[in-house]
Amino acid sequence: MSITAKNIRNVAIVGHSGEGKTTLCEAILFNGGSIERMGRVENGTTVSDFDEQEIARKISVSLSVCYTEWKGVKLNLLDVPGFYDFESESNEAMRACGAALIVTGANATVTVGTEKAIGQCLRAKKPMVLFINSMDKENADYQGAIRALTEKYKTKIAPIQIPIMEGNKMTGIVNALTGKAFRFSSEGTKEIPVPEEYIGDLEKMQYALMEAAAENDDALLEKYFEEGALTREEIIHGIRKGIYNINIIPVLAGSALQNRGVINLMNELVKYLPEAAERGNLPAKDLKNDALIGISCDEDAPFAAQVFKTAVDPFVGKLNYLRVCRGTLRTGMTVLNTKTGEEERISAIYLVNGKKQTPVPELCAGDIGAVNKLNNTGTGDTLCDKDAPVLFDDIPFPKPVLSLAVYAKVRGTEDKVFSGLNRLSEEDKGFAVFKDPDTGETLAGGQGEVHLDIIQKKLKAKFGAEAELKAPAIAYKETIRSTAIAEGKHKKQTGGHGQYGHVKMRFEPTEKDFEFAEEVVGGTVPKNFIPAVEKGITECLAHGVLAGYPVTKMKAVLFDGSFHPVDSSEAAFKAAAELAFKEGMKNASPVLLEPLSRLRIMVPEQFVGDVMGDLNTRRGRILGMDSQDDMQIITAEAPKAEILTYATALRSMTQGRGRFSESFARYEQAPDYVVQNIVK
Repeated sequence: MSITAKNIRNVAIVGHSGEGKTTLCEAILFNGGSIERMGRVENGTTVSDFDEQEIARKISVSLSVCYTEWKGVKLNLLDVPGFYDFESESNEAMRACGAALIVTGANATVTVGTEKAIGQCLRAKKPMVLFINSMDKENADYQGAIRALTEKYKTKIAPIQIPIMEGNKMTGIVNALTGKAFRFSSEGTKEIPVPEEYIGDLEKMQYALMEAAAENDDALLEKYFEEGALTREEIIHGIRKGIYNINIIPVLAGSALQNRGVINLMNELVKYLPEAAERGNLPAKDLKNDALIGISCDEDAPFAAQVFKTAVDPFVGKLNYLRVCRGTLRTGMTVLNTKTGEEERISAIYLVNGKKQTPVPELCAGDIGAVNKLNNTGTGDTLCDKDAPVLFDDIPFPKPVLSLAVYAKVRGTEDKVFSGLNRLSEEDKGFAVFKDPDTGETLAGGQGEVHLDIIQKKLKAKFGAEAELKAPAIAYKETIRSTAIAEGKHKKQTGGHGQYGHVKMRFEPTEKDFEFAEEVVGGTVPKNFIPAVEKGITECLAHGVLAGYPVTKMKAVLFDGSFHPVDSSEAAFKAAAELAFKEGMKNASPVLLEPLSRLRIMVPEQFVGDVMGDLNTRRGRILGMDSQDDMQIITAEAPKAEILTYATALRSMTQGRGRFSESFARYEQAPDYVVQNIVK
């Protein structure tokens, strides 16, 4: 088929983990003729879950791209993981899609994943369609699901279907917009008269849809007030406008596993979701004129695209997934990466169905595809015509909330481990590898324990390297609380020249990290040996006397000493300074300092008590509370050692609804019992 932006729909399939997103994607691909038979998640045979870890765990762990054709329209599907640890994949999908298909279970609650998906779409201004899945299950409760959704999202929720139920099983649907009923059979859907018992519900639903349509168009509202009714075409127009403006979320139902209600869903996706050409102008920076402009989906304009995902494979190389925002991308073109300033040559363009890549000569505005062998291009980068340079906004990614120290499991494979992890961080923007400047450890930071475990296994599968993850070291420090005088005398006689160095020093607290001063009178310590004394003290700062942690906020003053005209040397005075340091620090009330983190925790109101109680058990201090929309923001401080796995605890306490950010606050004296445990 000839593809244009008018007949493309870019749809992200989002929702809670385990609600059947991948299975629904599989059913859509099967109905569209892209695959000959539906695979199953439990068998590891689906198109979009092809990674080893996805097959082993039976969950999606990374965003995958698929497409099919339906009624002359190309449906680009982005199957998004629903598990909490893979939020970055969802952010990538939001940048590439024009609308979202939210999959939720047929139960009387709004799951966390559904709540998060709707919230993200509202923030990103993405039109939505809700699909209530698993209507084939014994306890399926369609009406309960509608009630729960309506209670939370009020007038936005617009059911456009009534499931026909027989013996707790969905056997057909009544479409309120068309007024038609259909029965499912092994041959497909068959139109039937609307069953008697559903006529009352149908009339109520049609009345509600008429009101919703009128509220989304001033001309329709006027007509509705005057005549009290709208035609079916007018209702459809008003509903479509409401979806486009994100005032209406239509709700459909079915069973992805049984492929029931999916064809009807596909019809509605094609009919009601915005075309790629209708997507609002994308903001971008015009680099020639240093101005903010809107990029429209115009096929005849200069080329511009954004890379929304990168896949790394040691054998195949790097694959960059992109959405063409303007113009047409053709093989053989040389394009400019405005993020790096480098030019890249497009050697091949692919349409992607999971791991299957089909080469194509070009990709038009609005379409999604992939390119390979780009050396200097990564996720979020802009590729464009070098004569019309533009730069799209970066894709926002969550910062790591759980960091573990990473070591090579086998000695001598360090380079292999760390280069592999760095390659994986190109692919997964929710993961990062960085060095802790205080402890010197290399840390692997991710969104949770499952995330880091998957990274560890991917490292072994893709790069043949094994990493070990451990709890990171805490960057404790030592300091002194009082002033002490100390003497250090280094004296050795071993035949020939001896060694002699003698210093008297004062150690006192200071506000600076370290200060050295000298108050020597009468040359008791010659000037040329004073730098050796300072060097001796400076080298001692790396290991304090309590538990061997670095020393800070100390002033060392050299005020007296003695020397030998033959035996004194720089090495002797350095050794004398070390002796003075140990004695002086022991006598100057040494204490252990622990790093405190500042936390900004966002939780729904009902979890505030649990979160605050938990912070108290972690020696935390509440600094303040604020509210933002329907969330409470708690600002607190807690010792770094107590919050190493806080991400997991917060999710558990808040059913996955809580989130937090952490930053370094300051150092504070650790309580005695903490010091005793550390010294032990």
